[in-house]
Amino acid sequence: DVQLQASGGGLVQAGGSLRLSCVASELTFDDYAFGWWRQAPGKGREGVSIIDTSDNTTFYTDSVNGRFTISTDNAKNTVYLQMNSLKPDDTAVYYCTAILGTIGISWRDYDMDYWGKGTQVTVSS
Repeated sequence: DVQLQASGGGLVQAGGSLRLSCVASELTFDDYAFGWWRQAPGKGREGVSIIDTSDNTTFYTDSVNGRFTISTDNAKNTVYLQMNSLKPDDTAVYYCTAILGTIGISWRDYDMDYWGKGTQVTVSS
């Protein structure tokens, strides 16, 4: 079975940084695009960022653009989300996702094929 194992969440003060990692197993890494979504308390899931492994195209939601960076290490089947200048509004459970094929500008409307278990990120003010 495909597994997406996320880690790296935690408690950090506003302005701080965290790096989330997601190790993908039982899939051909290069065939997928990988994303990060989040869900804050009382809110719906929000697409944060996504990367297309075929050409390293990346997309970000406006609220994190310039602060977060998504990347991959294909040799390690791992996706990263570097989060800098964190704000209390970034507090959420973060989920790693995978979708077969390529993605485009409407990436947040795509149905992800796989979801990992979330990792909690809490930013204190």
